[in-house]
Amino acid sequence: YAADKLNLPAAHGRAKGSGVLVAVIDTGADETHPELAGAVAAGFDALDGVEAVPGVHGTAMAGAIAARLRLAGAAPAARLLLARAFGPPAANGVAQGSTYHVIKCLDWSVASGARVVSMSFAGPADQLLGRSLSVARQRGVIAVAAAGNAGPQSPPLFPAAEPGVIAVTASDPDDRILPAAVRGGHVAVTAPGVDILVATPKGGYDVTSGTSVAAAEVSGVVALLVEKRNDLTPDEARRALATTAIDLGPKGRDPIFGAGLVDAEAAVGAVSGRTR
Repeated sequence: YAADKLNLPAAHGRAKGSGVLVAVIDTGADETHPELAGAVAAGFDALDGVEAVPGVHGTAMAGAIAARLRLAGAAPAARLLLARAFGPPAANGVAQGSTYHVIKCLDWSVASGARVVSMSFAGPADQLLGRSLSVARQRGVIAVAAAGNAGPQSPPLFPAAEPGVIAVTASDPDDRILPAAVRGGHVAVTAPGVDILVATPKGGYDVTSGTSVAAAEVSGVVALLVEKRNDLTPDEARRALATTAIDLGPKGRDPIFGAGLVDAEAAVGAVSGRTR
C-alpha cells in the first residue's frame, strides 16, 4: 500500500531518481539482493575489525529507497552509497555503533557526492554529529531522518530533531499514526511505516514497521525532487514536501503528523514548476 499512499506510480512518470546519489547510513546492505541489482554506486565501512555481515535493517532501508524488481522503491533509478556505521545487534537487539562511526560515514558520504543522506536511527542529542550535519547542509546535502520509535512520551530524538534535518514519522494503511512514533514540533512529514514489505539479506523479503522505513521512503522521494532540480536546497526540499503533503490529524501542521502524508507526485510537480 505504501507506493499508492505516496502516489509513487504517478511520480515515477516524472522522475525516478536518475543520476542522484543517496547515502544510506545504516548497517550495510546485501548488495547482491535482486532488488538492489545495479543500485549500489559505492560502499564504506566505518567499523574496523567488526565482521561485515549484510545488515537486515540496512538491506530493508536500501530497498525502500531504490528497490527495482518486485518492490516499489521510492527512487528506483537512484544510486546508493552504502555506509556501515552499525554492526550486528547486541543481546538487547540494538545495533552497535557510535557517534564516531556515524560521522565517519557522513563525511565519506558528503565527500562521495551524496545529495541525500538517509538516517534511519535515533538517539540523544550529540553536538559533534550536529556540527557535521550542519557542514553537510552548508554543502547542499539534504538530510532525512527517522523520528524514532520511543513512544509519544519520548523527548525529541536525534538526528531527526537537528535543525535542517527532515524528520519523518510513520502511519498505517488507515492514515493512523504508528503508536510508537515520537511526537514533537520537529516532525516534518509522514510516510507509510506499518507492515511494509521490504528486502532482506540473501534474496529474502519480510514485513517491517517503524519510522525507519518511513524515513527511507521519504529519502527516495527527495531523490526524485533532486533529479528534477539538481540545485535543490535542503530548505526547498522540506518546503516542497510540506506544502504538498496531505493533511492528517488536526487541521494544519501538528506535532503528530507534521505537515501530513507525503505526496511524491505533487512534490515533484512543485519543484519542477508544474502542478496537477
